[in-house]
Amino acid sequence: MKLFIPLFLLMLITQYSYGQTGYIAGKIIDQTSLLPVSGVTVVITPGNLTDISDEGGRFSFKQPSGQIKFSAIGYEEKTIHSSDIKKDQAIVLVPKTTLLSDVVVSAANPNPYKAIGETDIKTRGITNSQEVLRIIPGLFIGQHQGGGKAEQIFARGLDNDHGTDIRLSVDGMAINMVSHAHGQGYADSHFIIPETIESTTYKKGMYDAQKGDLAVTGFADFHTINAITNNLFRLEGGQYNTYRVLGMVNLLGEKAKTHNQSWYAASEYRYSDSYFDNPQHFNRFNFFTKYHGQLNTNNWFTLSASTLYSKWNASGQIPDYAVTEGITGFYGELDPDEGGKTTRTNVNAALLTTLSNHDMVKNQLYYTRYTFDLYSNFTFYLEDTVNGDEIHQAEGRNLVGYNGSYVHEGYLGNAKIITDAGINARYDGTQNTELSHVANRYTLLDRIQLGDITEFSAGAYVNETLQFSQHFTMNAGLRFDQFFYKYNNKLDSVVSTANNNTVSPKLNFYYQPTKSAQVYLFLGKGFHSNDTRVVVTEKNGPTLPAAYGADLGTVLKPTGNLVISGALWYSYLQKEYVYAGDGGSVEFSGRTRRIGGDLSVRYQPISPLYVDVDVNYARGRSLDDPKGENYIPLAPVWSSTGGVAYSFKNGFNGSLRYRWLGNRPANEDYSLIAKGYFVNDMVINYTKKKFEVGITVNNLFNVQWKETQFETTTRLKGQEAVNSIAFTAGSKFAAIAHVSYFFR
Repeated sequence: MKLFIPLFLLMLITQYSYGQTGYIAGKIIDQTSLLPVSGVTVVITPGNLTDISDEGGRFSFKQPSGQIKFSAIGYEEKTIHSSDIKKDQAIVLVPKTTLLSDVVVSAANPNPYKAIGETDIKTRGITNSQEVLRIIPGLFIGQHQGGGKAEQIFARGLDNDHGTDIRLSVDGMAINMVSHAHGQGYADSHFIIPETIESTTYKKGMYDAQKGDLAVTGFADFHTINAITNNLFRLEGGQYNTYRVLGMVNLLGEKAKTHNQSWYAASEYRYSDSYFDNPQHFNRFNFFTKYHGQLNTNNWFTLSASTLYSKWNASGQIPDYAVTEGITGFYGELDPDEGGKTTRTNVNAALLTTLSNHDMVKNQLYYTRYTFDLYSNFTFYLEDTVNGDEIHQAEGRNLVGYNGSYVHEGYLGNAKIITDAGINARYDGTQNTELSHVANRYTLLDRIQLGDITEFSAGAYVNETLQFSQHFTMNAGLRFDQFFYKYNNKLDSVVSTANNNTVSPKLNFYYQPTKSAQVYLFLGKGFHSNDTRVVVTEKNGPTLPAAYGADLGTVLKPTGNLVISGALWYSYLQKEYVYAGDGGSVEFSGRTRRIGGDLSVRYQPISPLYVDVDVNYARGRSLDDPKGENYIPLAPVWSSTGGVAYSFKNGFNGSLRYRWLGNRPANEDYSLIAKGYFVNDMVINYTKKKFEVGITVNNLFNVQWKETQFETTTRLKGQEAVNSIAFTAGSKFAAIAHVSYFFR
């Protein structure tokens, strides 16, 4: 805690410096929506001082006067003189086509992924719920339970399971579920309607003090649209009895926009039998509504609500030998009872307040009601040779979360200092978290685990960013997290409690040697919490393992239409006890070390064409096992994604994309290989002011590939046990057509 003292003193020193003379400050808004624009690069000359507009669209300089240039991706560049900025008058930016030439390299930008992230989502778009995650370079996902279950996530040489080591949120609301019935950090993002996403903020590694639990390989914050420009009605239909209907409607109208008020609603329904031999009968319904408005000069209020219902059958995982021996086909199934049902309802409220001294305070409160039922059979007749090994995992959950932050901008001499301090808290209470051995879904054979989980966590952080000059910025942060756990074991009538805590320091450096180059060094400690059932059992063991990391990277813009981003990175994870959700047991995991590199290239040879390529490498090893037996199962080694997006003035637009995942070890001695794949997807649209028609093709060349793979010992009925690869088949060629109608 002593490390908080110098950061706190620095905050006090700069507290009142903003109100001194010789300052320029203003606010930036969008011409169409009239809402604040964040992330705008603002440069004042002489001096070439740089600032980045914050969430309220604000910027400031300690300089009496000068020419000010405003640059942002997707907006026309604007230059004005500081004398033209009047009190309470906003600077209006005009939207335009997204161009790489608008990217500005600056040491004042704390996120090296910002430029490519903004251009990617505006040029590529998001066509389905899986693309929500695939927008992050180097992140791969795999679905192995019918589309209704959270995807398996892989990033930076680490199998994140369903979210154990990556922190996901939408509009500040947690997506991850701690102490989940299926796995720690379970992150099901299917309640997000893709068309409602406006932008994504992501960062790799454990280097942000604002992000606590689960932010090991990185974090991603999805931001939904505050105001829609058009109403939308969309119909989709395609192979395998796949169809979808979507509607988005502005509920207030254009007049309310002039008073900075917006309210809209969106809803979707999707059905598909999918490409498996056993029809999935997949159903998903989503509803989302959001109000965003200015209460008065200093306060903005946002309130959103959403609900999800999803139900499906699944083909699960089948062993290789079952296919080679002709027992089932590549797209077949061995247990027709697999599948599930899940619901999630959310309410999310946030108040953004600008104080009289231009400091910013944000308070957010959200609530989630969640239910989960999953039926799986990974081993078939390995344990129970008569009834089979089908399991039922279930829970009901109430989740309440709070995020509070305070941002102050001041000066120490000529160095600009941004103080960001905040607290986070969340309460998770589950009812009847269950793991049971069942037959035919509904015949209970044995309860393995049954209980109620209560978990409360609270964290506090201080983050100081010092902009010493236009060339050099330093960021230092410190975070403290406290956890309280309680498990009411209903099988043994025992209530167990535990608690633990951790401190996470961060230190980041940004240097800009030239106008077109930024170099950065990130250092930090992160962590992920563990399942309550582990912590109360292993109170004296390592149940809150630390992760240490370092990134050395660069962002280059050698020409106006070319951006290159690259990093070399290192991570070390401590040993820990973990809870195996599929077996209800506590297992031990040893220390691991990973090193790797990321490379991203974005190129726009002409305005209508956008080319992106990401290449990622990771080498991960266990430190507690002998050489040759120290591979990390399923950890990606080589991977790459990329494509070409186009948008012509005549209305034609679309993309051709690829994703490649190389071979990787399926077990510790690499005697089993999780085979890689190379898959292409294509989108062709024709868009006009009032309508759009198009077609989306997944797996364009109809390659046969395995989306997920695991080393699993299985037994088919009446046979011997076999240890082999068990897999879920990836999509066949699948074409889906759509028609959209835009209206006001």
